[in-house]
Amino acid sequence: MRAAEYVRASSAEEAVGLVAGNPDAAFLGGGTNLVDHLKLGVARPDLLVDVRRLPFGGVEQQDGPDGPVLRIGAGVPNSDLAADPVVRGRLPVLARALLAGASGQIRHQATTGGNLLQRTRCVYFQDVTTPCNKREPGSGCSAAGGYGRYNAILGASETCVATHPSDLAVALAALDAVVVTLGTDGERRVPMADLHRLPEDAPERDTTLAHGELVTAVEVPLTDVARRSTYTKVRDRASYAFALVSVAAALDLDGDTVREVRLAWGGVAHKPWRARRAEEALTGAVLDEAGIEAAVAAELSDAVTDDQTAYKVPMLTGATVQTLLDLAAEETA
Repeated sequence: MRAAEYVRASSAEEAVGLVAGNPDAAFLGGGTNLVDHLKLGVARPDLLVDVRRLPFGGVEQQDGPDGPVLRIGAGVPNSDLAADPVVRGRLPVLARALLAGASGQIRHQATTGGNLLQRTRCVYFQDVTTPCNKREPGSGCSAAGGYGRYNAILGASETCVATHPSDLAVALAALDAVVVTLGTDGERRVPMADLHRLPEDAPERDTTLAHGELVTAVEVPLTDVARRSTYTKVRDRASYAFALVSVAAALDLDGDTVREVRLAWGGVAHKPWRARRAEEALTGAVLDEAGIEAAVAAELSDAVTDDQTAYKVPMLTGATVQTLLDLAAEETA
């Protein structure tokens, strides 16, 4: 592990200034991802700016321009957020995604902001002895010709086939959340759909944030459809494993006809994948297994698979069908 200077920031502005002014500096929050990367040699900052004591630990309802929102501070631990009564009652997909995300110990330490910014768990990214364009641009992508069971099937490029690991980010993508940040030019709001990026020819850039731009909060609309939402995670073992595929869904029915549906997928792309083509196909249609399968097929029409990732198509189809039918059963119960 490389030695690094440590500074505890006394304000968000100070933290932003310190990191933005040093290309080798990094924010330190819960540290559940960063500390692992420090140990592995994946991350080698020369300055760590601790933001854990900044006042970003609250969860409160506010009036937004389009209706009520739940404002979640970037420093809120995952365990606290999953237990929040408003989250459990009005945004159950968030609670279920968080509880599916890691062990209890990690959820106590991990934060909302850090969860969104965690980096891929691709085995080659975490192994500094292998070429990886995400870790060392221009070196090559070992996953493209190596162990690829977790590789992306949507939105990948020749430079990177890694997937985004966050469960929370998938749920927030389905709910049209907005990420609030602070940078050297002041505060801005970034829709979840625009926070993460596909690899294209610059896979080392996970997000659209500038270096030194600090996530301070997440705002989630408290819509009616969000009350009927859930998260399904398919993985190799029952706990403490990353998604092979995952489904965040919210559903509003008029009888057996879809009035509104939200779908986001994890484990299939470099970012949480909002399945808008599938949503469009389902909206206004009778909800049944055949219709869901057709909508998923439309969304996956551009999927690229190989002998290691082909299983993800039927797995994701089945998970989406089951998730939506379960939500429909809850609504009519």
